[in-house]
Amino acid sequence: MERIGEIRGLNQDAIQAAKLHISNLTVPPGSLGKLETMAIQLAGITGVVKPSFDRREVIIMAGDHGVCEEGVSAFPQEVTPQMIQNFLAGGAAVNVLARQAGAEVVCVDIGVNSELSHPNLLSRKIRYGTANMAQGSAMTYEEAIQSILVGVNVVEDAVKRGVQLFITGEMGIGNTTASSAVICALSTISVRDAVGRGTGIDDSRLEHKISVVEQALKVNAPDPLDPIDVLAKVGGLEIGGLVGVILGSAVNGCPVIIDGFISSVAALLAKAICPAAANYMIVSHASHEQGHRLLLQELGLRPVLELDLRIGEGTGGVLCLHLVDAACRIVNEMATFESAGVSGESKEQTT
Repeated sequence: MERIGEIRGLNQDAIQAAKLHISNLTVPPGSLGKLETMAIQLAGITGVVKPSFDRREVIIMAGDHGVCEEGVSAFPQEVTPQMIQNFLAGGAAVNVLARQAGAEVVCVDIGVNSELSHPNLLSRKIRYGTANMAQGSAMTYEEAIQSILVGVNVVEDAVKRGVQLFITGEMGIGNTTASSAVICALSTISVRDAVGRGTGIDDSRLEHKISVVEQALKVNAPDPLDPIDVLAKVGGLEIGGLVGVILGSAVNGCPVIIDGFISSVAALLAKAICPAAANYMIVSHASHEQGHRLLLQELGLRPVLELDLRIGEGTGGVLCLHLVDAACRIVNEMATFESAGVSGESKEQTT
């Protein structure tokens, strides 16, 4: 965790140089909207006015949740390992979209409640799922720290292989329940506003899910001033892993694209641990999951896309990659007024 102290603010010289370059491109000032904003942020992250990201990786953290014992999901816990096999076989939505976007998909078993073996699976299992947070702490404080370090180390290894940009992804039946509890512990957002339908539960099960989150918060009394305590008491192993992915990306000066609801909860935890980490985040989309927009307001970040997604896995993150590429191509390839021989904005005053 010591390296987290190395996270710094954005490179202001690169930001100013990027703004100057963009102001000379052959478009009206500000007309490229979020693409301009993204290009400037990417310059600040990398220190390069004209960045590009040839190697990018979706890191899917996978873990199970003991709170599933309370019947909070429409799907059984067996779906977690089954979906991991789907990721590894290349058949999930995130695999399809990642291939289109030119990104690699890496799956990490950080806490799945079953034995898994595959040559392409990163096995970093801390325990076989969390405990039932409605009855007590989901994990120990030490396990929460360990989950963050797993994410940091996965990023460190990827950076050594030449990866330059990361996308967060996750898999874990029950993780919207844990995520909702984390939001409520770290903010003033109410349980009823934070809890959504997750995998598609009906009204009666939604009311039950709300009561389970309320019970977990009451039983555990997580400390809002200690994000690791919150993670340990009402979080999840895969959420902690994603906190580490985000912090590890920031330590290494790499942009990290935040996917949906669960990934944004990890971002909230990462920001609580190190506020400077928010500079390295790009929020890909506003999820259809209830509470996500309120969560993004807590983060103080705007989503790039609005597609009504609520699938997770990193799908929104890889779709956002196309816009990251667009922002990079704009600054790398677009002509300036001078190079194109086009007259720039008139400075004459009229009366």
